Amino acid sequence: MSRFWSAVVHGLTPYVPGEQPKIDNLVKLNTNEHPYGPSPRALEAIRQATNDSLRLYPDPNADALKAALAQRHGVQPNQIFVGNGSDEVLAHAFMALLDQERPLWFPDITYSFYPVYCGLYGVQHQTIPLTADYAICADDYLPQDESQAGAIIFPNPNAPTGCLLPLAEIERIVAGNPDAVVLVDEAYVDFGGDSAIALVNQYPNLLVVHTFSKSRSLAGLRVGFAVGHPALIEGLERVKNSFNSYPLDRLALAGAVASVEDETYFQDSCRKVMATRATLVAQMQGLGFEVLPSAANFIFARHPAHDAAGLAAALRQRAIIVRHFKQARIEQFLRITIGTDAQCATLVQALTEILAG
Repeated sequence: MSRFWSAVVHGLTPYVPGEQPKIDNLVKLNTNEHPYGPSPRALEAIRQATNDSLRLYPDPNADALKAALAQRHGVQPNQIFVGNGSDEVLAHAFMALLDQERPLWFPDITYSFYPVYCGLYGVQHQTIPLTADYAICADDYLPQDESQAGAIIFPNPNAPTGCLLPLAEIERIVAGNPDAVVLVDEAYVDFGGDSAIALVNQYPNLLVVHTFSKSRSLAGLRVGFAVGHPALIEGLERVKNSFNSYPLDRLALAGAVASVEDETYFQDSCRKVMATRATLVAQMQGLGFEVLPSAANFIFARHPAHDAAGLAAALRQRAIIVRHFKQARIEQFLRITIGTDAQCATLVQALTEILAG
């Protein structure tokens, strides 16, 4: 603490990222990183971009990346915004698009960066409880009497639960709130959901945010993007160009474009994760765990007879790291990233021994 801190900084409770431990022979299943590497074409593009051109600034408009994304998603380049990871894209959206007079609505159990951004940008917010089975209920996000949202944000699939809201239910929320921006954070949608990008041309109040960190295995590059009506994108561009005109470097742009163009590798790697997820869910259920239905590259599980914190600690002693959230309603759950088949087999064997002991 410093007497030179601003009042805003004094009041912040920063986001705590997943641990990046330095443990030998670690099975790291705590930060939802893709278990397989990026597209070889992306890696080669990054190598090719490592040349004398690094003395030059990158394209501030990221035109090549916007064109590639627009072609893949069936929209126009002026409907695409790119930033330094989806967290930066979300941060700019909080500043550019949220109503300061009415509260932002989001689930009570969700991505913990949302309340951090509310504190940073002075955004009022109201949390909407998940249902008893940890799902988002579309009816809870529709205007009721005098209660109306200034804006709405939620991940789909939700994090950390992994539960998916069907596209038809998302459309009900968007259509039912025509005067509020609805942000759908689709960091994990490629592992089993239908993207709401399909709806952006019908609804000018919808913004869909994606990341290259999960399904494209490029967390180290920090690339994110949003898709929406051109007027929403222009608002994000105005904030970006008042903050940092060059959020993506030359290597990130080259790698991201090549990744988008390698559709076969992208689809194959996602299918591998989903297949491993199905196997792991069945094995965890066989050990007596309750596992929430997941459309993400992680599962959310609890055991009726074993404390989650104790399980996480016992796994750590075996050099296996999972995520435990000390939060009401979910303190007995573990969030477990889908690793390779070998990593998941190691996890199941360890849990078998712990439960038997």
